[in-house]
Order: sequence, then structure tokens, then C-alpha cells
Amino acid sequence: MDVMCRTGSVLKLIGGVVNKAVSFLVFSVLDLVDFILCFAYKVADFCIEAEWRPCYCSPTKETITGSGGKILVSEQGGSKIVSLNSSKVQLEDISDTLYSRPSLVAEVSKLTVDELKKLKLDGTTMRTCKKIKKGSARSAFTVNSIVVEMLQGKMVGQRLHHIPTWSDCDCKFCNSWTSSSKDTLFVKAQEPKDNKAREDVIFIHGFISSSAFWTETLFPNFSSTAKSTYRFLAVDLLGFGRSPKPADSLYTLREHVDMIEKSVLQDYKVKSFHIVAHSLGCILALAIAVKHPGSVKSLTLLTPPYYPVPKGEAATQYVMRKLAPRRVWPVMAFCSSLACWYEHISRTICLVICKNHRLWEFLTKLVTRNRVRTYLMEGFFCHTHNAAWHTLHNIICGTATKLDRYLDIVHNRLNCDVTIIHGKEDEVIPLECSYNVQRKIPRARLKVIENKDHITIVVGRQKAFARELEEIWNTASASN
Repeated sequence: MDVMCRTGSVLKLIGGVVNKAVSFLVFSVLDLVDFILCFAYKVADFCIEAEWRPCYCSPTKETITGSGGKILVSEQGGSKIVSLNSSKVQLEDISDTLYSRPSLVAEVSKLTVDELKKLKLDGTTMRTCKKIKKGSARSAFTVNSIVVEMLQGKMVGQRLHHIPTWSDCDCKFCNSWTSSSKDTLFVKAQEPKDNKAREDVIFIHGFISSSAFWTETLFPNFSSTAKSTYRFLAVDLLGFGRSPKPADSLYTLREHVDMIEKSVLQDYKVKSFHIVAHSLGCILALAIAVKHPGSVKSLTLLTPPYYPVPKGEAATQYVMRKLAPRRVWPVMAFCSSLACWYEHISRTICLVICKNHRLWEFLTKLVTRNRVRTYLMEGFFCHTHNAAWHTLHNIICGTATKLDRYLDIVHNRLNCDVTIIHGKEDEVIPLECSYNVQRKIPRARLKVIENKDHITIVVGRQKAFARELEEIWNTASASN
């Protein structure tokens, strides 16, 4: 037995070393590929649309925050004041992971140099402080050029940009929002036949998904009692499914929450509600719950992406590395790393898959002889690269410093029931994340589902999950 354990440990060690070595080679090549694609897309954008499209490979501008809702932006010796008072985008909404993603070679080199410096300085640390004129201190950091342009109002405050880029899909389904005079999200509502629902339930999907994740699985499986009691409201998030996909949006937490409030709470006159959210949607659910503490009756979080940040770590960068560790194995780690680290490679993936989703759906039906329902594929395909890229960074990475506060507020100030559900085999969001949430909210009930992953926690067990939700809502309603 001891020999087998030792052999297993040795094999695991060797496998880890091989994974790191192969990952270093693969992601070093991907760094080069993304660099080349940057120039390729600039040429393509200029030739096809007669304009250069900015990307986050552009030089950064040093930004020093000031008071009164203004910032001082300086670049190459010049400077100007930018006001934030009338802007829907604010500096704290922007994740620095959008434009601060060092290549693997540069990161390894920096770590090596840092270690050598530590040895040379014998543990001493160096601190630098930046002062502006008149001796008053301001916090300094860098902001990418495209962010500064947004803050200057070149793109902010305008009507949602309806024209898709050449690399985005222009089909009727993906652009159904352009035919509407209202800039609101697509909401699939299911009400009792007598239109006299006693309670409302809001469903929020996860990353690169859509309302179909709920409407095609849960809605048909709720009991007749639930269907006559509750009004179900499943929303397509901004940039996904049939909702608006503006090219001039940074898809910040503020924008996502504002659109949900406008399209669901206001348009459907929702006063109190239950929330069911999956993955990235859990962050939005917490933000809404904190903003409307007296309205939430129950909070059901499926696989919440919560990574507590150790002291001294840069929060956004830490979460990005936890979410996308730049490893070739497991496969989901490789996929998330492609989506998170490489702006132009991920755009290429969207170009190949999303723009041609009708072809892929046809081929899938042809191969499977139409036995596979494609609602999950529709959710995966129907988004733009701009929406996916900004949402991933600004919501999951950018809220790293906010989630602790949100969870504390839910624990201390909200009386709603909290239920956490996680698939034990989830390789996208580790089970540890749900345990972390439960530690922050001790009253939360955590249910771990054996042999289920990020998707099959719902798909494949929709009948059982529908019964679980009904029980959660009944219990919450009785306690309230």
C-alpha cells in the first residue's frame, strides 16, 4: 500500500511538472500569436470599416484621481482634466485586467528578478509615493487609452450603437434588439393564466449563456401550483442572447445592474422577488440584493465565483489568475485562460464560432439527426466579443474588491434565505468558492451535488432542481 501511495505521489509530481512545462511553451506561443493578431485585426478593421478600432494592447495613460468627480490624465508630457460627473462609467467600474495582462515570459522574468532583488536587499522593501503639486497626495495608476476615451465622453452618453462590427454576427436572431425602439433587455416572462401571480422570481444566467438556460429546462418542469403562484422572469444579460449588444459599452457591473433594474424591476413593476442565479450571474444577484435589501425574499446561488483575496495581493489580478491559471490541463482551465488572457485570440474564436453559429447549429443537427436541442448552443453563440471580453473582466475580476462587502451586507443586513448549490465535478468554478461564500454567510445552506458539473447541475436534473426551488421559495415565503 505504501509503495502504491509513493508511486501515485511521484506520478502526480511528474504530471504537475510536465503540465507546467508544456503550459509555459504553449502560452508563450499564444502570447506571440495574440501579438500578431493585434496587427492583423487593425488592418482588417481599417480595410473593412475604414477606421482603426482601439484595443487593450494600446499604450496606457497615467491617470491620477482627484476630487469632485474629476481625473487628471497625462500622457507624453501633456495633461488634461476629465470629468466623471455626467458619465455612466466610473473608474472603479473598470478592471485593470482588461489592459494589464503580462505575457508569460515577461511574468516569469519579473518573478525571477523580484526574487533576486529580495536576496540582494536582504528582505528590505522599497516604497515609493507620488505627490502632485502643492504637496497633496493622490492615488496614481494607469488606465488604458480606450478607457480614457470612454471617460472623456467620446463614446459615453450616446444612444446604444446598433451597427455590428464585421466580425460579429448580423443575423436576425442576434440583432433582434435593433428593431425595438426601447433599449431594454430581452425578458422571457411566464405568468399564471389569470395574471394574478402572488410572487415574482428573477432568473439570471451565467457567462456566455442566455435565458434559455432556464426557460428550456426549469420552466416546463415547475408544478402547476408553482405556475399558478409565481411569475417567472428570465433575462438575457446585456450583450447576450436577444438583448442589446452595444459596441460602445464597457459592460460594467453598474451597466448590467441598471439594465436589469430598468428591464425587469421597473418594466414588470416588481416589488419583492426571489432570485435564482448561475455562475457569473451570482455576482449580479448579490449586487441587486444589496441595492434592494428589503425586496429580496430568497437568494439561490449556483456555483458562485467567489475567490477571497489574501492581504497584500492585487485583487483583480489575483482573481484572474485563479480563474484562468494559464495551464493546458484541465481542459476547462485552458479554455478559460484563452478567454481571459488573449483579447485577439478570443476575438478570433468569436469570429469563427459566433459569426457562423447558423452553420454550426446546422452541422450539429445533421450529425445528430436533429436529436439534440440547440438551446445551449444558442446561448453560447449569441454574443459579441466586445460583450464577452468586458463582462468577463469587469464583472468576475473587477468585482474582486466588492464581493466581500456584498456578502457582509447579505449576512448582516438582509433577512432573506440564502441557498448555495454546487456540482462536485465542476472544473470551471471550484467547489471551494461555495465553501468560501458559506463562511461569509454562515446561515446559508450549501448543497453539493455529486457527479454534476458546471452545466449538469441544472441540465439533466431539471425536474429535481425545480422541486428544490419550489421548496426554497415556499420556506422563504412562510418565514417572511
